[in-house]
Amino acid sequence: MILDDGELLRLFRQETTRESAFTDIIKKYQEKLYWHIRRMVVSHDDANDVLQNVFIKVWKALDGFREDSQLYTWLYRIATNESLTFLEQQKRKGSVSFDDVESGLSNKIKADDGFDAKKLEWKLQLAIQQLPEKQRLVFNLRYYDEMPYEQMSRVLDTSEGALKASYHHAAKKIEEFIRNSD
Repeated sequence: MILDDGELLRLFRQETTRESAFTDIIKKYQEKLYWHIRRMVVSHDDANDVLQNVFIKVWKALDGFREDSQLYTWLYRIATNESLTFLEQQKRKGSVSFDDVESGLSNKIKADDGFDAKKLEWKLQLAIQQLPEKQRLVFNLRYYDEMPYEQMSRVLDTSEGALKASYHHAAKKIEEFIRNSD
């Protein structure tokens, strides 16, 4: 049985139940966080590395979590920041432009064994990779995670209006990409 966040946090703050509570937090959120990260960094191995870094940061910072937001929102913010940091490091490592990183992400999708250019799912993934970073992030949070704009606003520290505009522009670009890729 998975406990609610308040109970998990209470157990985490007690020395005797700290590790088991953290294990329960991981069990509760690891799959959602993995897919959120994976949609940003594309590669399974990279997503696992970023996810591991996320949980290390969470372990170190959870004592200081003030519960100003939901645990879920706080975890997503950490995962988003870690993913963006990872992508920035990839860009700096090869001293390449972000366009080259995005092109590399598209190439990873195309190289995947399951890739079939005729399938709409793959066209969608390729279209998402063509989006600017912020639009891609907003689209993924809204489309895949079904995150409400209000919560997304807290995760990304951006106004709801700006997020709605980003999502609208992203959806239009994706629709155009898919329509023109036939």
